[in-house]
Amino acid sequence: MKSPIILTVFLSISLLSCAKDTPQVKHASHMDSSGKKIENVQVVNEEDPICHMKTAGSLKDTAIYKNKTYGFCSVYCKDEFKKTPEKYAQK
Repeated sequence: MKSPIILTVFLSISLLSCAKDTPQVKHASHMDSSGKKIENVQVVNEEDPICHMKTAGSLKDTAIYKNKTYGFCSVYCKDEFKKTPEKYAQK
């Protein structure tokens, strides 16, 4: 009887700890940049490294890290990237 309970507790803790690694981004209108889409900028990523939204066609903000330009869907995601870029940057 103890085995299923211990297994359930262990799996629950594992799932909760994994969920903390991925930021839960709730996009809102106040997080957008000027609202203008950036065009003709070459970025190294096809999706926002923070929220994993596709950035192609809706690029609003960029940041440069180690001579590479990264694109983001919002100011919030760009700011999160700037806090720990080594965590999100492509290798």
